[in-house]
Parts: sequence; structure tokens; C-alpha cells
Amino acid sequence: MANIIPITSFSAPELDVFARLTENQLVNRADPANAMFIAESPLVIGRALDGGCVPLSFLMETKHVEGKAAEILSRCPEDIPVYTAELDVLTQLTGFKLTRGMLCAMRRPALKSVAEVCTNARRIAVLENVMNPTNIGAIFRSAAALGMDAVLLTAAGSDPLYRRASRVSMGTVFQVPWTYLPEDVSWQDTLHGLGFKTAAMALRDDTLPLSDPHLEKEPKLAVVLGTEGDGLANTTIEHCDYTVKIPMSHGVDSLNVAAASAVAFYQLGTLHNKA
Repeated sequence: MANIIPITSFSAPELDVFARLTENQLVNRADPANAMFIAESPLVIGRALDGGCVPLSFLMETKHVEGKAAEILSRCPEDIPVYTAELDVLTQLTGFKLTRGMLCAMRRPALKSVAEVCTNARRIAVLENVMNPTNIGAIFRSAAALGMDAVLLTAAGSDPLYRRASRVSMGTVFQVPWTYLPEDVSWQDTLHGLGFKTAAMALRDDTLPLSDPHLEKEPKLAVVLGTEGDGLANTTIEHCDYTVKIPMSHGVDSLNVAAASAVAFYQLGTLHNKA
């Protein structure tokens, strides 16, 4: 049985990870071996465990220990600390009131190389400087549902393991392989070296429609999406093999990057896989 510890003091240092450390502090770039992240809700925590993530401690309502957390706790070390309190007490802890009953502090897994993530992949997504954690989470959920084999991100974008991103993704950030692109070399060259052609999603006139047969025939294709508002950098578009635009109507000129990803992934991922 887990080590159940009723909360008696909000100042307890054991609660810092849940209530007082920022996302950047959890990442702990100075000591990557001890970097952490927070998973929220039984679904997300369960998928993190399925993905091999190591749990360190929990924070939850007392009732969940014998309720919806029971199955999760049965998968964890018997001595794992589980900090508990009633909901009205927990809501006094900064950041807890919006959770779905429980949080779990987990060790961040080591990042894989681009080559490892792309092994056997045919359709991947590249996210250039996508900053909003909600969009990151939604993109991962679409990637998992709509036939994308991996996601690659630039380092300037938001972290898929941020609490909001993993929650919005419904835990798919632990199911879809992902990693960061190299900063010291051209990631376009890296992908070309792995056999991928790149397709930039951009609002330009000289574009192909998503349904263009040239895209369908590519054995390996990377769908490249840019940051909210500004989209992809011009240099990125110029170095991609294709430029692709989603046809619009009613005077709408663009979609949110998460919505655009779902449309693109369905056309270039799901339909490709059915062909």
C-alpha cells in the first residue's frame, strides 16, 4: 500500500513540486537527471505510466485513495508518498483547484534522438516555435488520432510535458514519439537525410492543396506547422520541398494552428494510411 500522508502544513517542502515550483524549475536544465514534470488526472497519469515514466509522489483528495486512484496506486511502488487532504483544503494550494482530483510528480524521461523517434515513421509533424501549451496538447491529440507517427519540435516552442499541454493532449504526449530538433544543424537537412520530404503549411498563393497526389505519393512526409499568429518563418518555407494551404471559404483566411493540424493530419496521415 502507498505511504498515505495527510497534509498538515502547506509550507511542507514536499509540496513545493506541486504548489510552488514553476514549470521551468521542474525541467531543471542544470540537472537533467533529476528533472520532473506534473501529470494531472487518472487518464494522463495512467498513460504516463504506460509510457514508462517513473512516479515520485502524488497529491490528491483523500477520497480518491480508495476510489479512482486505487488502480493507479496499485501500479506504483508500495512506499510512494501520497499527500492527501479534503478538496476545500487542497484548493488553498496554489494551482490545485483546477485539477481533476489528483496530481503526480514524475521523473522526466530522457529525450531520444531525431533518428530514434523517426525510425519506421512515414508521416511526422514538425512544430516550429509553437508556444501555446493548449495548442501543443491539441496537436498531439490530433497526431495520435489521425495517423501521425511522431512529432518533432523546435526548442523555442512549448514543452509537451507542461501540465496543461499533457492534460489537453489527454495523455497522448506519452503515446506519440517526440523529441526536439537539433539547434546546431539544419533540421531540414536532418530530415532529408532520414528520407523525408517536408511540406510547409503556409498562407501563400503558390501552394498545393492538401489533396494533391504528389503529397500522397511521398513515402515519407513531414508536415511543418508554425507558431500562432506569425506562422512559419519565410526561410523555413523556402527550404521546404512543398508549400501547402488548406482551402478556405466565407472570407476566412486561416485556422488556429491546432485546428489546421487536425485537417492536415487527416488528409496526409489518416487517408494516406488507408490508401
